[in-house]
Amino acid sequence: MANLKDIKSRITSVNNTKKITKAMKMVAAAKVKKAENTVKAARPFSDELLHIFRKLAGVVDEYTTSGLKVERGLDNYSTLLSKREVKTEGILVITSNKGLAGAYNANIIRTTLKRIKENEQNGIKSILYPVGQKAISGFKQKKGNFELKEGYISIINEPTATGANIIPEDIAEDYVSGKIDKIEIITTHFNNMMSYNIVSWEILPVKIEKAEKHELDSVMEYEPSPHRILQQLVPMYITNSIYQALLEANASELASRMTAMSAASSNAEEMINKLEIDYNKARQWAITQELVEIVSGASAI
Repeated sequence: MANLKDIKSRITSVNNTKKITKAMKMVAAAKVKKAENTVKAARPFSDELLHIFRKLAGVVDEYTTSGLKVERGLDNYSTLLSKREVKTEGILVITSNKGLAGAYNANIIRTTLKRIKENEQNGIKSILYPVGQKAISGFKQKKGNFELKEGYISIINEPTATGANIIPEDIAEDYVSGKIDKIEIITTHFNNMMSYNIVSWEILPVKIEKAEKHELDSVMEYEPSPHRILQQLVPMYITNSIYQALLEANASELASRMTAMSAASSNAEEMINKLEIDYNKARQWAITQELVEIVSGASAI
């Protein structure tokens, strides 16, 4: 039978842990509603931006930057829209900075490792662009045919459109220079408070699915020119795709943390109940033992 002092100490310890998990659940619950509203509000804009992009791309027969000012990789829209043989794939992996979110980060890292293995079997090298401390620390401990680039940590805490600009600038430079021939995002798609899906979005080269032609297309005019508009629209499209992925990941991570902390609090409550039963049994056994010793001593006298 366990010692009464040890059982009481364990009850206190589990109770303290329960207070922490309950507080973390409340914090996550307070943030996840805001994150849910943000991600759902951003989806219509992303869909409409994609529609406009396809509409404009459908009227341009040849992509060129001739006569356009190109100062950075994102300005070279014709190269970003071109496809070439894939020898190196860049993978933007979005995780969180903190743990205690259930299997959220582990699932994303596992999916990414599977993707790296598939690339290796096809003779394709992988370059990882990690977002979140968990991706950085997780892949530093792994071995495989991949290169780990410098990560992005602060941006995942509270994703903003301005903060997301640095990522597309980096990957566009590497794509235009030929360091990578393709890049995908491995992130999560937020469904609701209880579920999310791990998804993969290909963003470079940009996939163009021509929009259906409309009878008014023949009379539409673009100023200053379709090429200049595309030069502005392509960076906007890429940046918004990454920003949307960050929003989806942030909402999914908070929902996963809220669920995990809720389950941890429930488990702690069950453990406390079990320990209290054990404590009462041990206390009853100790009292019975003392009574037996008193009766035995009295009989001996």
